[in-house]
Amino acid sequence: MIIRPEQHWFFRLFDWHGSVLSKITFRLFLNLVMSAIAIIIYQWYEQLGIHLTVAPFSLLGIAIAIFLGFRNSASYSRFVEARGLWGTLLIAERSIIRQLKNLLPNDVELHKRISGYLIALCWSLKHELRKTDAGYDMYRILPRHILTQVMFSPMKTNRILLLIGDEMAALREQGKLSDITFGLIDNKIDEIAHVIGGCERIANTPVPFAYTLILQRTVYLFCTLLPFALVGDLHYMTPFVSVFISYTFLSWDSLAEELEDPFGTSANDLPLNAICNTIERNLKEMTGQQPLPEPHQPDRYFNLT
Repeated sequence: MIIRPEQHWFFRLFDWHGSVLSKITFRLFLNLVMSAIAIIIYQWYEQLGIHLTVAPFSLLGIAIAIFLGFRNSASYSRFVEARGLWGTLLIAERSIIRQLKNLLPNDVELHKRISGYLIALCWSLKHELRKTDAGYDMYRILPRHILTQVMFSPMKTNRILLLIGDEMAALREQGKLSDITFGLIDNKIDEIAHVIGGCERIANTPVPFAYTLILQRTVYLFCTLLPFALVGDLHYMTPFVSVFISYTFLSWDSLAEELEDPFGTSANDLPLNAICNTIERNLKEMTGQQPLPEPHQPDRYFNLT
């Protein structure tokens, strides 16, 4: 995610990092080449009686804009839902630690053990969503006798959640938690289960491929033929106008492609490393563990991962 300081609107126009321009530069160059070809062969295909006008492109452009709006809306909804789920995860984990500290204030080892499980859960979920290796973070956080059990599980995040539930059940059997307090904590564990399921649903259910394919084919065909419709009226100004119109459509298409997978590492995806770091700092501070990990900061390109 791009985290930039406040900028004057004029200087923001020239920002490169975080914009999708770097992804569509080659496609814009191809449009520029097609514009040059249209200028060169304009008189030749005019003599053949071929007349492309702006009118059909105006109608097609309106249709493309509507469907691009739908796609961007769907992609942004996935992004917002994903961020909401991770916010719910932070709230639920803090609530569990708070309730344990209020109910069992003297059991410091329990607080640290459960906070370790909760921290490991969020890092494991991050690795699961980004399809990266969770070994380092699990080795750093979990006790050795638990580490083997988690690492050999094909569903590491769910296994850690099960361990947390087992700990709460053991406290209930020992009489340290009443049925009511156990139910309150179990509700928070259920919230975490819903968060895991929601994140897996977003990660494993992309926007329908046929919808994306039809839209991209239409956009690319529109941008390819557009110079031939503009050249009759604009002549040598065709490349400038054609590239600008193509930039509008291609950038919206590229942005939708980024946002539909909010758990990736692109500039406009969620900063899962920073969120997990925030959760770890919160839970360790609540349980009195020192030193706290350093908060994540944006890199020199203002990208927070």
